[in-house]
Amino acid sequence: MADAPWPTELRLSKDRRSLHVAYDDGAAFDLPAELLRVFSPSAEVQGHSEAERKTVGGKRNVGILNIDPIGNYAVKLGFDDMHDTGIYSWRYLRELAEEQDARWQAYLDDLRAKQLSRDKAGMR
Repeated sequence: MADAPWPTELRLSKDRRSLHVAYDDGAAFDLPAELLRVFSPSAEVQGHSEAERKTVGGKRNVGILNIDPIGNYAVKLGFDDMHDTGIYSWRYLRELAEEQDARWQAYLDDLRAKQLSRDKAGMR
């Protein structure tokens, strides 16, 4: 863990629709709020097992309201849909950033399979 890249900058975009994260190894990523919301590490989204994981639709226009530090290892993001229970560790933010394309495609495929939309939440 000591060798893991450490974030040097967290910056919310002016429109609150993305989070810029830069690391001490020179890598930098822009994470869309929608991606962060639908992959929230909260139990509400992730469940307590893979079988309980929820596909969250209707978040195309979600924004980030606040970023609160959690110790020196994570941040808690508050979204404008009032979801604020996920704690995003530095490691998890990096995983989301590095796997963004694959995770996004899997999310779109899951929405389609469950007949959900990015615009309408549908069933819960």
